[in-house]
Amino acid sequence: MDLTTWLAEAVASNADWATAFGAFDPHPAQAVDDNRFGAAFEVFTERLKDNYPFFHPRYAGQMLKPPHPAAVVGYLTAMLVNPNNHALDGGPATATMEREVVQQLATMFGYDTHLGHLTTSGTIANLEALFVARELHPDKGVAFSTEAHYTHGRMCGVLGMEGFAVPTDDLGRMDLDALEDLLRGGKVGTVVLTTGTTGLGAIEPVHEALALRERYGVRIHVDAAYGGFFTLLADADGPEGLPAEPWRAVAQADSIVVDPHKHGLQPYGCGAILFRDPSVGRFYLHDSPYTYFTSDELHLGEISLECSRAGAAAAALWLTFQLLPPTLEGLGQVLAAGRRAALRWAELIEDSEHLELYQPPQLDIVSYFPVTAGNSLSQIDAASNRILREGMTDSQDPVFLSTLRLGAERFTARHPKITADTDGARILRSVLMKPESETYVEHLHRRLEQLARP
Repeated sequence: MDLTTWLAEAVASNADWATAFGAFDPHPAQAVDDNRFGAAFEVFTERLKDNYPFFHPRYAGQMLKPPHPAAVVGYLTAMLVNPNNHALDGGPATATMEREVVQQLATMFGYDTHLGHLTTSGTIANLEALFVARELHPDKGVAFSTEAHYTHGRMCGVLGMEGFAVPTDDLGRMDLDALEDLLRGGKVGTVVLTTGTTGLGAIEPVHEALALRERYGVRIHVDAAYGGFFTLLADADGPEGLPAEPWRAVAQADSIVVDPHKHGLQPYGCGAILFRDPSVGRFYLHDSPYTYFTSDELHLGEISLECSRAGAAAAALWLTFQLLPPTLEGLGQVLAAGRRAALRWAELIEDSEHLELYQPPQLDIVSYFPVTAGNSLSQIDAASNRILREGMTDSQDPVFLSTLRLGAERFTARHPKITADTDGARILRSVLMKPESETYVEHLHRRLEQLARP
């Protein structure tokens, strides 16, 4: 699609809609002539060049990529109206769109019934999940793995709940034996399982944890902020297919968080929270005599901790899902390309003399480290940092990576030949979120081998 054409159409559509309400004189207090704007815009666009090329497959660092053009057009078109999805009178059209996309997300995860809405981020979505957990288990804490996103510990502090960090196995997934030992103490009311950890993309065993819910009466919350859309590849044909058990089990979780602004092709910020039991909406009840007056229907603000929320975010996701729905045949093909890229790069690294795979990729995150002469953690740490810096500052053929710090015990358990001469080391980490990575990964590998050579 031609983005320039459709951005112009967005402006024209808004102007056409506005004419139905009659003409009026704009106030001079907001008037800005084109010369003044042009000067400011020149400075603005120049400053924006101080960014990494998130759009390009040579950027293989963090979970960053531009939104799909359909999302850009959808967001801008709605933003010109600037609806607020807190209440139906603030955004009737986009509130309806929000309900529709949330239903699509619920269907994707296998929920038969649900209560949910979009949020500004996965952080806020997780806060809402833990808020409901506190209301249901007011005197109990939350268990999450040591590899879970740090937001869970932080939000436990915000909510006045005790957080319990559970050790992980050698693949970075929650150790369920350690979890059960903790649950026997009776202090935990909610267990957070992550389907796609931020560091390594590990998929925690939701299907095995469900038995513990029945045994100890805890809630299961699934943090699928990063990995959630990979449920589309459960049992898929080809190398990109994922074992179905943990993904199918997500449908039995009490709540789920997913971030469309990661693998859902959306601009920041667009997260989502889903509850399996709609009756938890009772915990959001509040009295707002100045807000809900245009409809007797449930307003989205009545089931959200947030107040103002951009209706444009719902519009962007709605338009994207019209073209690339959350199905294997739609959005799933975008994720499949990144997954295949990660698997291919892992194969190349395993055959390399200069790089070593830390562990096989479970989703689209590749973790690896440079081979060093002394095979020590301190050398690996220094070499990883050097490659990171040299790669991103090379003006001719730059490559943008990220690093992940691992403790000595964990590192040497997976790689016993490595000497633990310090308490840990940074390794290299690449998130291959862009489908274009599939055809670019050979170049990335060659470039990394060049940088890794002594």
